[in-house]
Amino acid sequence: MPTQDAVIRGYAQALFAVAQAEEELGQVEDELFVFGKLVEARPDLREALADPKLPPDRKKALLEELIGKKASGHTVSLLGFLIDQGRAKELPKILDALADVAAEQRRKQVAEVRTAVRLTAEQRKRLQAALSEATGKDVEVKVVVDPAVIGGVVARVGDQVFDGTIRRKLEMAREQLARAR
Repeated sequence: MPTQDAVIRGYAQALFAVAQAEEELGQVEDELFVFGKLVEARPDLREALADPKLPPDRKKALLEELIGKKASGHTVSLLGFLIDQGRAKELPKILDALADVAAEQRRKQVAEVRTAVRLTAEQRKRLQAALSEATGKDVEVKVVVDPAVIGGVVARVGDQVFDGTIRRKLEMAREQLARAR
């Protein structure tokens, strides 16, 4: 019997294969990653999508309401499939594993970046280069727009965290002032 990790990885590989076959891997992968972070941050949403008492058509309506106009049809279909398979509670893990599978295929490591605003293609490119240089790894940037990040960015590459947020800079200034007294 396969382990839970093997099941999660299997679903991630299946999603990867479908998105790649549909020739929308980049877009679908990014949309699924962002949705996974949304579900991870909202346990109430994950519970609603996993609730066996909630009819499947209501779950699909909720999904459509959340991302229907913001995501491709393939993304919505793949999420619907996972929910139909009873995998809503595991969505964040499956979608993180998908990002890892895709990065492995490209021989890269995922850099999860949180920022208050969308990044332009040029900003993403510069950030990717900076993180690659800082870690010594070829990274692939996945951006999550997070209103809690007031300004700047926070990036996680594996176990390394790079916090360039305004909040962190203020904390560092406060610490320096406290030491100077």
